[in-house]
Amino acid sequence: MTYALALIALLLIIAVASVYLRRRAARVPASEVPLAGVVPVPGEPARGPPLPVVLVHGLFGFDRIGTIHYFRGIARHLQSLGCQAHAVRLPRAASVPARAARLVELIDKLGHPRVDLIAHSLGGLDARYALAKLGLATRVRTLVTIGTPHHGTPLAAIGEDGALSAVRALMRLFGIRALDWLSPAALARFNAEIPNAAGVRYACVIGGIRSDLTGVPLALSPVHHYLRRVAGANDGLVPIASQVWGEVLAEIEADHFAQVGWRFTARSSFDATALYAWIIARLGDLAPVAAAS
Repeated sequence: MTYALALIALLLIIAVASVYLRRRAARVPASEVPLAGVVPVPGEPARGPPLPVVLVHGLFGFDRIGTIHYFRGIARHLQSLGCQAHAVRLPRAASVPARAARLVELIDKLGHPRVDLIAHSLGGLDARYALAKLGLATRVRTLVTIGTPHHGTPLAAIGEDGALSAVRALMRLFGIRALDWLSPAALARFNAEIPNAAGVRYACVIGGIRSDLTGVPLALSPVHHYLRRVAGANDGLVPIASQVWGEVLAEIEADHFAQVGWRFTARSSFDATALYAWIIARLGDLAPVAAAS
């Protein structure tokens, strides 16, 4: 029963978020104040102009729908700071290899000799696959992942077997295959088969709700409490411990939606535009290195 309720909660989250994001007009925050709720790892000042950056969305994401952007206000803010920022659109719920192949196609079309990648959630796995398997490493200096389940999320293991396996089979029938790549078991296989690419720097921002004073969006609340019980602190969809891959640039007090600029609770003061601007400032210091596990 617990697993069934958790699965239902996950599906409700997807539905509620999709409707909300489609209907709510985007308002672009322009704040450049110091990051709220962020514990950065100190680094040297940036050197030289930033490379173009490609923003890679997560599961059920998009680049933009009308005036609504998945990375809410972020690309425009980065553009205002002199950084070419491109949000790409991948198949929303396809497998990681399918999404990764599309990512390579879109980056090729942009025509930049070299870019930095900032990927949210599932997008981080797509990018890692493209770098390791599809030759994208020659075009990328740095990959920064935010809220990516590098070691899986227990939510994706729900329905892998047992009574709810029929639900998963139905989801695959409708083209929802991404969940098959997100369980802890699937990510253990993924990490064994997808090495870091030589010459690319891997870094991450890990986010979640640690403080009782931080509001939890209503849509994420049931799953947040479930994950806290089975996997510890989390962002409402991904355990914090699962998000670590490469260098940890910062630890943020932000739920999964707030990480891309969508604040669904008045108790959240997190400024995503400031986070991404800070990441861009750091990217010049993250010189390429040899492959490392």
